[in-house]
Amino acid sequence: LPGLSIAKAGELLQQTDRLIKTVPEVETVFGKAGRADTATDPAPTEIFETAIQFKPRDEWRPGMTPDKLVEELDRRVKIPGLAAIWVQPIRNRIDMLATGIKSPIGVKVSGDDLAQLDRIGREVETAAKTVPGVSSALAERLSGGRYINVAIDRAAAARYGLNIADVQSVVSGAVGGEAVGQTVEGLARYPISVRYPREVRDSLEKLRALPILTPTLQQITLGTVADLAIGDGPSTLRSENGRPTTWVYIDTRGRALTSVVRDLRRAVDRDVKLSSGVSIAYTGQFEYLQHAMARLKLVVPATLLIIFGLLYLIFRRLDEAALIMLTLPFALTGGVWTLYLLGYRQSVATAVGFIALAGLSAEFGVVMLIYLKHALAARGDDPTGAEVESAVRDGAVLRVRPKAMTVAVILAGLAPILLGHGTGSEVMSRIAAPMIGGMLTAPLLSMLVVPAGYLLLRRRRRRPKSKPASKTETVPSIQLPPAPK
Repeated sequence: LPGLSIAKAGELLQQTDRLIKTVPEVETVFGKAGRADTATDPAPTEIFETAIQFKPRDEWRPGMTPDKLVEELDRRVKIPGLAAIWVQPIRNRIDMLATGIKSPIGVKVSGDDLAQLDRIGREVETAAKTVPGVSSALAERLSGGRYINVAIDRAAAARYGLNIADVQSVVSGAVGGEAVGQTVEGLARYPISVRYPREVRDSLEKLRALPILTPTLQQITLGTVADLAIGDGPSTLRSENGRPTTWVYIDTRGRALTSVVRDLRRAVDRDVKLSSGVSIAYTGQFEYLQHAMARLKLVVPATLLIIFGLLYLIFRRLDEAALIMLTLPFALTGGVWTLYLLGYRQSVATAVGFIALAGLSAEFGVVMLIYLKHALAARGDDPTGAEVESAVRDGAVLRVRPKAMTVAVILAGLAPILLGHGTGSEVMSRIAAPMIGGMLTAPLLSMLVVPAGYLLLRRRRRRPKSKPASKTETVPSIQLPPAPK
C-alpha cells in the first residue's frame, strides 16, 4: 500500500489486530505501523509489525499445534494489499541483523532506473507466487511518494544577489527545521528545532510566500527565485554498493527452504526479463543454510576420518577398524526413519544429531569388539573354529545387560528434550530426534552385526592334522635251526 496515510495505516492496523484476536489461542495483540523512535528501525508506514502472545498450551484447543495456528492466522488475516509473514520475534531480529531482511527468502533487485526496478520487482513477486511452498510474496513499491520539488532559478536569484546555498538554507530551515539550542532535562539533553507549522509546510501557496531577505535588505518571496511543484517519487529508497535496490519478501511454509529457492530461481529465470544494468541477488536464511551445509561437507568427512584413525590406534588392525566404520551407516537408519515419522526436514540441527549418533554408534562397536577380543584371547593362541564361535557368543552375551542399561539411560535423558516445548525446543528436539531413533538400531547392530562380522574375520578352518606314515607290510619270517657242522 504505497503512499498510505497515517490515519489509514492506523485503521488497517486496528483491523488486523481484531482479526488476529478472533483466534481463541491468542492472549494479547500489539501492533505497530511505521518506524519506532529509533534510527535502527527504518520501516515505512506500509509495514505493520504485530507482536502476538499466545495462551498457555493447556488452554489451546485439542490437537492445535504452532503450525496449525500459523495456518489459521493466515486464513483469517486476509486484507487486500497486505501480505502476512509469520515469524518468531527473536528470530526476526536475528535475521534482520544477519541478512538485513525480515523474511526467510529475499530477492534484491539492483539497477539505476527506478521505474525498471519497480517493474522487475512486481514481476519477481508474481513469479514467486507460482512456486510451490511459497505462502506469501511481496515486492516493495517504489511509487506512491509525494514530494515538493524546489527548482531554483539561478538567474533570478543572481539578480537579487543570492546564490544556491542562500535559497536552500531558507527552504531547509523553514521545512526541515534548524537547531537553535538545546534543553537539559536531568542527565538528558535534547536539541531545540524551529520550523514553520505543518499547515504552512503542506501548502504550496504558503511555501511560495516564504519571505527571503536579500543582501541589499530587500524582502522577496521564495516563489520569486524558485519554482515549487508537487511530484511523484519512491516512498522508500534503498541503496547497496552505491546502486538503488528494491527488495522482494518471500515467506515459505510446508517445504524445504533449499527446494523452494531452487524452484524460485527457475521461475524467475523463466518469467522475468531483466533489463540492461539490472541484477538480481538472493539472500535470507537459505544463504546462511548453504554456508552451514558447505561447512558440514568438510566437518562430517573429517569426523569420520578421525573416528577411523582412533579405531586403528585402539585395535592396530585395519580390518577391525573398517568393521566398525561399515556399521555406522546402518546404525544411522533409525535416525533417518525418526526424522521421517516426525516430519522433520534435514537441517544443521539434525546434522549435529547425526554426528553425535555416529560417535555413540562407534563407541558401542568399540566396547563390543573389546569384549569379543577378550573372550577370544581366553581360548588360547590358536583356537579352533568351534572355539571362535563360542568366544564370539560368550562375549556378545556379556554385553546385553550393559547395553540395555546404557540405551535406557540415553533414551530417558533425550526423551524430555524431544518432547519439550520451551524456549529453544525447536532446535533441541531436532538434535535429539536422530539420536533417539539411532538408539533403537545402533545397539541391535552392535550386538548382532559386529559379532557376526568379527566371526567372519576370525573364523579359521580347522587345519587338517598330518596323516601318519603308512606302515610297510612285513613278510613273516621262519627262524631255521643252524645247519650241522
